[in-house]
Amino acid sequence: MLLIRCPWCGEREETEFHYGGQAHVAYPPDPEAMTDEEWAEYLFFRDNPKGVFAERWVHSAGCRRWFNTVRNTVTSEFISEFVEEGR
Repeated sequence: MLLIRCPWCGEREETEFHYGGQAHVAYPPDPEAMTDEEWAEYLFFRDNPKGVFAERWVHSAGCRRWFNTVRNTVTSEFISEFVEEGR
């Protein structure tokens, strides 16, 4: 079982969390002006590196708060976490 450390609740089993995708993806400044292709790229295309990667997670079965973390996608090791309110 993979253990994930929630910044507020501490270490918990992975079944309490849901993956939220790549961290630090900025919302487009004017989505109404985007073409369908640009909007689709914003919604569906994300980096998928092998190695260290910044991700969003939510403690859905606990405090229900979102946070960013850095994880090695090869080993699943969580390297660090930092708090970010909201989504």
